[in-house]
Amino acid sequence: MTTHHLLPDLTTRATTTAHTRTPTCPCGTTTTLTDRPDGTVVRHESTVAKAHAPHTDPADLTARLTTAAELPTVLLPPLTPIPLHLHERLVTCWPYGTPVDPDDPDAAPWEAAATLLAHLHRTPPPTPLPPMRGPLKALRAITRLREADGSHPAATPVLRAWTLLPAWARAEEPQPDTTTLCHGDLHLGQLVRHPAPDGPWLLIDVDDMGVGVPAWDLARPAAWYACGLLPPDEWSRFLNAYRAAGGPAVPATGDPWPALDVPARALTVQTAALAVVKAVAADRPLDEVERAVVDACDRMGSAAPELAPGIAK
Repeated sequence: MTTHHLLPDLTTRATTTAHTRTPTCPCGTTTTLTDRPDGTVVRHESTVAKAHAPHTDPADLTARLTTAAELPTVLLPPLTPIPLHLHERLVTCWPYGTPVDPDDPDAAPWEAAATLLAHLHRTPPPTPLPPMRGPLKALRAITRLREADGSHPAATPVLRAWTLLPAWARAEEPQPDTTTLCHGDLHLGQLVRHPAPDGPWLLIDVDDMGVGVPAWDLARPAAWYACGLLPPDEWSRFLNAYRAAGGPAVPATGDPWPALDVPARALTVQTAALAVVKAVAADRPLDEVERAVVDACDRMGSAAPELAPGIAK
């Protein structure tokens, strides 16, 4: 949650920026879109303001903002590439885009997501970037699980699956790819239409963007598919669109799983760890979806992951 003064002052920043952009702003209610320890986001009409996680590195964030500004057909560009400071937090401002409708799964833009990823992965970084933060986020999920209740029965298969991953996927060693531009946290909530309401789809949220293993960006839908949570036809639409756009994370033809297996396992472990953390916090049993990802971790414990050619253990 935000500090006592951050949310109202962030709201003021969004309102002021919106009025600068649109002097005739209709001035509806400012909406809080997200209020979590790792980020608070508010919207005033056509402007969105985000307070990034505490201790965000300003140089890294500036490099990510510069990248978004340089790739406006793939990433939603910020209103300014320089973050602001507000209550010891870094703040950025963005144009509002229409998000994916969670109540209309049939309209999920899998092809658009895959095509944008392929274009991102094929684009040389326009400025030096830090490593993509996907493995670090997986490590943080495991850390939260251990801190919450590592003795929970569901924690055992999750932690076992974690230990079988290569060191790079556990953020213990550098990633084997240090040049490919990656999003770092791809899911359908990371797409918006801009200009709203029906402009082209663009990727948002640059906090985890960097250079690394591009298969990580395909890992969440791959993991959902492997766990039975994403229908085969939707997975095929996503994978085929990525390949059609020349995405380099998987071979153009043939079996994609040697490239996807490790990242998909890591995302499954991350999802399962956070599921157990939430269940422990709410003092409730795992629901059906949470149980599915924990069961997948249990199955992973009986087989070592596939490794793409040239990838070290």
